[in-house]
Amino acid sequence: ILLKALAHTQSVVERRNTIPILANILLDASAEGVLRLTATDMEIAIVEEVPGVQVARPGRTTAPAATLYEIVRKLPDGATIELDHKGGDAPLALRAGKFNTTLQVLPVEDFPSMTEGSLPHQFKIEAARLRGMIDRTRFAISTEETRYYLNGIYFHVAESEGRKVMRAAATDGHRLARVEEDLPEGAGGMPGVIIPRKTINELRKLAEETRDEIEMRLSDTKVSFRIGPVSLTSKLIDGTFPDYERVIPRGNDKVLEVARQPFADAVGRVAAISSERSRPVKLSIGRNHLLLTASSAEQGSAQEELDEDVVTYAAAPIEIGFQARYLADITDQVGDMLRFKFSDGSAPTVVQDAGDEGALYVLMPMRV
Repeated sequence: ILLKALAHTQSVVERRNTIPILANILLDASAEGVLRLTATDMEIAIVEEVPGVQVARPGRTTAPAATLYEIVRKLPDGATIELDHKGGDAPLALRAGKFNTTLQVLPVEDFPSMTEGSLPHQFKIEAARLRGMIDRTRFAISTEETRYYLNGIYFHVAESEGRKVMRAAATDGHRLARVEEDLPEGAGGMPGVIIPRKTINELRKLAEETRDEIEMRLSDTKVSFRIGPVSLTSKLIDGTFPDYERVIPRGNDKVLEVARQPFADAVGRVAAISSERSRPVKLSIGRNHLLLTASSAEQGSAQEELDEDVVTYAAAPIEIGFQARYLADITDQVGDMLRFKFSDGSAPTVVQDAGDEGALYVLMPMRV
């Protein structure tokens, strides 16, 4: 039980930080038999409540997160752990069976509080829906720190075919991922917020462990998620997300439908010829026929054909190139059938999951 709680909390702790207290976890044992663990990096705070703890002497202390986690992880399954702190700067004693050790503590007063303040917008969203929104967009989050406002997923309320929806969007300037779901009850007035990448990754891990609804509360500057016994609070990215609707082409009239698995496998095989990080794969498309080619200066070239048993295309022939990794990121998230909408070989391309109207991707082509 303790190991699971420590796994959640210690992953927020930054390994390399200049403020010693941030390497520690705050342990708060209450008379009600609850142990509360808190960790923060000043941008995110995670609090987990562990009930059913035998508390002989209530109190609070801080302990080094990584060391505590490693010790508990290496104890045998089912071991009962006793934590004993006499107060002040006395070390924290940890005993389990015949094992015992002491850990140096830092003052509780030094531990920063990320108190939530007022979070006026509050609603619940099913864990599976939130997981789906994250999975289908987070690969497109930018890692370029200079454009900090792209370093997260933009959650906001939007209009779609006359009804209000909740949208998630992410872009790195080369591709855009946009996903929409039915608007959760009570979410209509929420502001558009950019949730940072690290918060998204921690949230995704926690959402994997529940089938229940996740409570989401937010203001213009902070967001908080309640997932069972865990609360995750985070600052939001203070910036303006670009008007991504402008880059979604509306008139792309050449439509290719291709079975996802054969296409993904073929991309992987032809791209393996090149060790370049931005490996381009050329798509040569004709009537119900697709030829994928890639080349490298060292290895020569590779190609694979897909035909009418997995390809549907009836427009004018077209040649276009994409980064192999960008294609793979999209094929990892869609169902059985991919739909590409092209204009020409140099214009942005729309990619959709043929079975899911709620997800849309835009890819910038490469010259090959």
